[in-house]
Amino acid sequence: MNKRKRYIKSCEVSEIINVNLGGYEQKILVEGKSKNLPVVVCLHGGPGSPVPFSVGCRGLFPEWTSEAIMVFWDQLGCGINNHKIDDSFHISSFVDMTCDLIVAIKERFPQNKLFLFGLSWGSILALESALRVPEKLDGAFVYGQFIKNNFFSEEVLSAFSAAPAKVRLRIEEIVKTGGDCEYKVLDNNLKTLYKNMNKYTGAYFNKDAKPIKIGKIVMGLITSPDYSFKDFKAVVKNGYQGNQSLWRELLNINLADSLKEVQVPYLMFQGDTDIVTSTSSVVKAAEVCGNAKVTVKMLKNSGHMPSDKAMEETFSALCEFIK
Repeated sequence: MNKRKRYIKSCEVSEIINVNLGGYEQKILVEGKSKNLPVVVCLHGGPGSPVPFSVGCRGLFPEWTSEAIMVFWDQLGCGINNHKIDDSFHISSFVDMTCDLIVAIKERFPQNKLFLFGLSWGSILALESALRVPEKLDGAFVYGQFIKNNFFSEEVLSAFSAAPAKVRLRIEEIVKTGGDCEYKVLDNNLKTLYKNMNKYTGAYFNKDAKPIKIGKIVMGLITSPDYSFKDFKAVVKNGYQGNQSLWRELLNINLADSLKEVQVPYLMFQGDTDIVTSTSSVVKAAEVCGNAKVTVKMLKNSGHMPSDKAMEETFSALCEFIK
């Protein structure tokens, strides 16, 4: 804890700022060793899962904040910015907030290069924002790009080829049902898919690789100088409980054509066993889009959630990208 405090004190930039995003006042962490470093705005996954990077991470990632001024935002509805996300919220609502954040950060650091770093759900916000405000950005870097829904596909069925017959039949039933059903049925089916993907496939976590050190992050949030226990609980149980609009949109989205319009360097990192944000779909979309600004790199032995090694590779690649 003392080491963390000393590091925070040594940073030229380390503060919680209040910014109005989409009409809502929200708390943002801005931290960097030097005020002259490039700026990286982090867009976490979920929706509503501010891990590993959140407002509660001040002083927790000196390896990152020594290379860039990191902007950590608990998207509205979770963490320190917990708020009920009812069905009036849509993907466009969060793209609006992301663009507001980009503009605000650019005003604060007008001379610094500015990049986006999106994870999973955050990759949707990164891509859509890059299309809206390209003049504010120097590039975007994502891990687990969401192009289109792949939960109900032949690729998912194939991943369960070695699972018990009872499990395969249940997955076949879910895939056949698809996303156009009563929400309670859909929610239960998605939870069943998640549970069995974790157990029988490398879709989320690659079983041949060392997992990311989540314990350090959890303890870091518990001991955060900026998080209350209420904020910590809202990392998991938060305002997204019961929201249907975002998942309905996610299951119908297709961003393949958006890649054609990207005007800034856009680098997509993908785990080789990821079928959540399907790596095969991402590679195909990048090839078909014909946009030289868009590139893909595949990481071995990593799923939708990066392994420990994949996270190190991602960090190294990000450092090169922003330089």
